Amino acid sequence: MRLQRDLPVPMPDGVTLLADHYAPAGGGRAPAVLVRSPYGRRGLFGWMYGRGFARHGFHVVIQSCRGGFGSGGLLDPMADEHDDGLATLAWMRAQPWYDGSFAMFGPSYLGYTQWAIAADAGPELKAMAAQITASQFRDAAYVGGAFALESALSWTAMTDAMARPFGGAAVLTAPRLTRRAVLSGRPVAELDLATAGRPLPFFRDLLAHHADPAVPYWDKRDFSPRVGQVEAAVTLLSGWYDVFLPWQLKDYLAMRRAGRRPYLTIGPWYHVDARHGRPSMAEGLAWFRAHLLGDGSGLRADPVRLHVTGAGEWRDYPDWPVPDMTPQRWHLRRGFGLDPEPPREGGADRFRYDPAHPTPVIGGPVLLADSRPRDQRRLEARRDVLVYSSPALAADVEMIGPVTAELFVRSSTPYVDVVVRVCDVRPDGRSLNLCEGVRRLRPGFPGQDEPGEGGVRRVAVELWPLGHRFRAGHRIRVHVAAGAYPTIARNPGTGRPVGDGGPMVPADVEVFHTPELPSAVVLPRVAVT
Repeated sequence: MRLQRDLPVPMPDGVTLLADHYAPAGGGRAPAVLVRSPYGRRGLFGWMYGRGFARHGFHVVIQSCRGGFGSGGLLDPMADEHDDGLATLAWMRAQPWYDGSFAMFGPSYLGYTQWAIAADAGPELKAMAAQITASQFRDAAYVGGAFALESALSWTAMTDAMARPFGGAAVLTAPRLTRRAVLSGRPVAELDLATAGRPLPFFRDLLAHHADPAVPYWDKRDFSPRVGQVEAAVTLLSGWYDVFLPWQLKDYLAMRRAGRRPYLTIGPWYHVDARHGRPSMAEGLAWFRAHLLGDGSGLRADPVRLHVTGAGEWRDYPDWPVPDMTPQRWHLRRGFGLDPEPPREGGADRFRYDPAHPTPVIGGPVLLADSRPRDQRRLEARRDVLVYSSPALAADVEMIGPVTAELFVRSSTPYVDVVVRVCDVRPDGRSLNLCEGVRRLRPGFPGQDEPGEGGVRRVAVELWPLGHRFRAGHRIRVHVAAGAYPTIARNPGTGRPVGDGGPMVPADVEVFHTPELPSAVVLPRVAVT
């Protein structure tokens, strides 16, 4: 292959972006693979993506997004990827080696840049391979309406540091700096100063613009409404512990509703897990050979491939959710039990959440950390975490699919978070978190039930999906809390914007489990194979 570095690509506003071109042997006309990245063009990206695809007969263009690694302009995350991506496509059309067809590839933000132009790229776009990503990042920034503090701060700190000398280490240093900052006690609005030593515009934009989809800030950054219009063949890859998984699955379902047949792979991976690099390349290459070169020999028969944790098995399915999945309610019970049978007697459990000493989190999906399951026993010993456990299972139980919770809650302040977590408890007592979710409650906010009789509110929580076998002798466990700090910013209990300082109000929270108010977690039961 041949490599040309630092090719200038003009944008309509006069800014020039730089790209590297990897040409296959011979350098003649052939399909192209476009990769657009805010993380640079060299190193691992160049070696894996540029050389990897070029050696299989593709032209590869790896371009630095606006504002970084030699490209002009200023990085305004997610704001310019649509226009810049289409301008880059116009530039490719003018190249003598371009044969009129191309694919796009890449994980995380590189996947987002694919969705940014996918609906407008026309029939030239034959295929996409997007990993650990989604067509919009708004809902991952405000999980259940709560600000995803640790992920947002670590990403903005990392991208800021990457633009400086020796910035290649930022992926390692940013998480440590972020954790030190969030534990410093400073107001959220000042945490960028504690992490980077200066204001970080994107972090402050995230604080200023609410999770409400109607906020104009997100209009040009949200491509989810057009996912169903994408005609290119799409393959998606993610992990059960990836921070973007719920929204990547929404993209999959949007394509299925539009009559498309995307592929989906979910492994036992987290966002920065190096283990998904090899399957990402292998699946992307097979996908591109099928849809740009007419060689479908590398494609599997069923479009959905899932790794079932607990069983340690890969399974192939025709669709997601998987066939024969049955939602099963596991009810919170008196005495902190958990059972598929509805409660037959009244009861409520109580705890106090103090935002001055927020309930911490152990593990769970975050952007730049190892999010694999971890032992939760230290967390379960806290007085501000309710813990409900099933009896030891008499036989293996498999849960594969979406997970939700329906809780009936009363709080002394209307501004409170409801955190729900599902764990697998082993016979030796270790309690390993599998999935979780949060709902931030605010009076009058769209999509939330208002308090009913006695001030009790029905709270619907969407958790991360699950693909797990609970072994015989294990127990299913559910946590209910009002904080998961610093994964999500503490709720001050006052309704004030998340970045503001000021007083904080503790919340006295009741969770009901009665025949009339049957709080439950809804798990996706499937037959054990």
